[in-house]
Amino acid sequence: MVLEHIFPEDWLERKGIYALILGIVYSFIGLLIASVLFPGDPALVAVAFTSLLLLPELYKIFSIEERQESMEQKVSLQSLWKDDVDVVKIYVYLFIGILLVYSVGTMVMPEMQSNTLFREQLEIRFGQGFAGSAVSTEFFDAGLFKSLLSNNFLVLMACFIMALLTGDGAIFLITWNASVWGTIFGLTAKNAASFSGQWPILIFVGIMFVVFCHMIIEALSYFLAAISGSVISKDVLLEKFASNRFFEVFTFNLYLLLAALITLLIGALVETIVLIMELPIFAFAIIVVILLAVFLITKYFILPFEWRGNHLFNNLFLYFYAFFIALAVMIIFGLPDFGLGTISYQEIIKMSFMASA
Repeated sequence: MVLEHIFPEDWLERKGIYALILGIVYSFIGLLIASVLFPGDPALVAVAFTSLLLLPELYKIFSIEERQESMEQKVSLQSLWKDDVDVVKIYVYLFIGILLVYSVGTMVMPEMQSNTLFREQLEIRFGQGFAGSAVSTEFFDAGLFKSLLSNNFLVLMACFIMALLTGDGAIFLITWNASVWGTIFGLTAKNAASFSGQWPILIFVGIMFVVFCHMIIEALSYFLAAISGSVISKDVLLEKFASNRFFEVFTFNLYLLLAALITLLIGALVETIVLIMELPIFAFAIIVVILLAVFLITKYFILPFEWRGNHLFNNLFLYFYAFFIALAVMIIFGLPDFGLGTISYQEIIKMSFMASA
């Protein structure tokens, strides 16, 4: 393909923001091609085209990882993890780029056009776990948690098995999940806005402040599973079977799969709590923004320069810290709205379904 030769080989690894741009551009191209060539049922075809466009870049990324590992005299868990962190970052940016395209597309397109273009994704909206999950008044719902965990576990194992069998094939499932989440949240914001008279983008941003944490945690588990499967798949071909190096790399990637399962558990727990709590989204968003701003200022202007590269101070982790502290503040002070309105994620879902009924 021509696309894989357009950018330098380490282009995505040097600047993660390029992956965001790539996710946006390739998603748009995939949607455009699918809508022109398959106007009757473009939804799955668009995901397939987007995945095919991304495959050459992912192939180059994993080739770089393999060469880095082969140049290391002795494989260590620290060196392997350092190599994989950049790949996780690329997956995160690609995922966000795809999600944004589908969210914005759903919000700005006329209803008939979006219903045709995103038909398969919209059918998930009426499936298990979305419409009826935000109705409990308890702090924790074991049944909801089990349902979310089991559904997400199936996706994780599918990512791992596809990556194990095909190398980079898990990108299709990851792209599909990003398109589903983007379409669902975009449509929810659009319908709720038409019902309440507010701007769709404002409601969408509010939704993202509530759901982004558990969504990214769950997506991270899929990324870790995909990376684990891809590296194990290629190690079978590249390393001498039963050698010390083979077992070291193989064992590390099993640990990576275990980390994916633990991450999935955390994501399902956070999602359960968020779906049950009647969080006033705008007040919650303000707290998260203030805390995140404080953390970023501290990182870039107060912390010693050598500390800034520590993974604990990664910007995504700083967001997680801000989210969980804001959640604790909301619980401790009884879900205050600070005069910004009491509208919650649950109310947005109800308004969305009432508008589409």
